[in-house]
Amino acid sequence: MTESKTAFIAIVGRPNVGKSSILNRLLGQKIAIVSDKPQTTRTRIMGVLTLGETQLVFTDTPGFHRPKTKLGEKMVQAVSDSISGVDACLFVVEPEGELRETEKELIEKFKSQKMPVILAINKTDTIKEKSALMARILELSALYDFAAVVPVSAAKGDGFDSLQKEMVNLAMPSEHFFPDDTLTDQPERVIAAEIIREKMLRLLDKEIPHGVAVAIEKMRERPDTDLMDIEATIYCERESHKGIIIGKKGASLKRISTYARQDMEKFFSCRVNLQCWVKVKDDWRNREGLIHNFGLD
Repeated sequence: MTESKTAFIAIVGRPNVGKSSILNRLLGQKIAIVSDKPQTTRTRIMGVLTLGETQLVFTDTPGFHRPKTKLGEKMVQAVSDSISGVDACLFVVEPEGELRETEKELIEKFKSQKMPVILAINKTDTIKEKSALMARILELSALYDFAAVVPVSAAKGDGFDSLQKEMVNLAMPSEHFFPDDTLTDQPERVIAAEIIREKMLRLLDKEIPHGVAVAIEKMRERPDTDLMDIEATIYCERESHKGIIIGKKGASLKRISTYARQDMEKFFSCRVNLQCWVKVKDDWRNREGLIHNFGLD
């Protein structure tokens, strides 16, 4: 009889390197929102991949950055907590550019904890010269003794067979912690809220989405139908932001709601009746009580 194995792996790196895209690609389904804006992920998101007798439990963390708000502090703390509580880390970097101070700090954390780390060099599809990738591998390999170095492209799916194999090699004999069909620990309400926030990140001005939170007020399936009613409140920090989110004659909010509804229908496998409202909560990112109420602590 084959022995069951498990590995808890934190996916870490600076903002906007593609951590959530890698998690979604590994799981074969979207559970973490993605956008081209940094600090998209605010809290730890767990994903579970069971491959026969081996179960990989991933934690997608917020990008490691210099916090400017109370919310930012909690995001950075989530990264530190994740590194301390796992068997290994998947360190995601880009293939070119100068290494950031925050990335160097993460490497120092790996050293202090003697952490097994797989280096994933993402966005390889953007490289024009292979020599740049080799230079990156040599640069980073000189800084830490990585368990493996795997170039990948989350956008195209390149390198993921090799990445999966390397992570399976890190699994240790253990009973599985979750049923084999588990995908994530995120409640459906959280997933619905994050889908709405993702659409705002993609459709609105650069600064506004970072000042929004989404609360699902109601989520209920209608009896004897395949229709789910979802009511959501979008909280922003300023009246001017509220006007931008709603848009002229409600056009912007309608577009956000339409795209969010389409994604929800795919994820929940049913029709969705989505209603969204917008309210103002001044400076909520620096208010502990509101951060707690939105489930972001």
